[in-house]
Amino acid sequence: MSTNLWIAPLVTIALTQVAVISTSIYFHRALAHRALTVHPVMGVVFRVVLWLTTGQRRQQWVAVHRKHHAFTDREGDPHSPRLLGFWRVQLFNVYYYMRHARDPQVVQRFAADLPEDRWDRTVFGRGWLGPSIGLALLCGLLGRWPGLLAGLGHAVLYVFVMAPLINARGHWRGTTTFENTAYNSRVLAWITGGESLHNNHHAYPASPKFGMRKFEFDPSWLVIRVLVKAGGIAIRGATVRV
Repeated sequence: MSTNLWIAPLVTIALTQVAVISTSIYFHRALAHRALTVHPVMGVVFRVVLWLTTGQRRQQWVAVHRKHHAFTDREGDPHSPRLLGFWRVQLFNVYYYMRHARDPQVVQRFAADLPEDRWDRTVFGRGWLGPSIGLALLCGLLGRWPGLLAGLGHAVLYVFVMAPLINARGHWRGTTTFENTAYNSRVLAWITGGESLHNNHHAYPASPKFGMRKFEFDPSWLVIRVLVKAGGIAIRGATVRV
């Protein structure tokens, strides 16, 4: 048994934060809402990172999210806790996501502007392969047992805690600034890449920044600002302050 097992929880948290922030910036703000323009090289970096850490396909993620906005908290919403209950969304969000993500009609209707390219067809479309390679890399870098624990811990934390928490809590309880059915959580925003400022986002979906009032911290916005200065991202949407 490796003596480096102590590093596994730290790597688990780091991997999950990388996946959460990459999802928020690339899948959510850039692709789903067109609030950002991503340089082609930076786009490949995001795609590789998300492929290795989540295995998600960009067309599917965008389609499910856009459908959520089109039918927010009413019949047709893929994962509304108001319709399904908090714990069903929190515990089984991956099922509800995949049910809609694998529906070709949903993808065609809500992500027609994201046609598959050759990289989707040859590499990124193989969702199971990315996390498998990611796990192998972790084992090679950290050792077998720390790598396995870090990889599996990340999978559980991302799939069953972080990702569903944004949808479940974000439409169940919290504070509001704007008139819509979503809620903000300033505390959870720190660990969800700003995604838990959900009421703000539903009020202004095209805003690249989710924090709009004092003490609303949006970690992804900090990363975006760094990438803007580096030339990897350009801002398209207008930021909102209230």
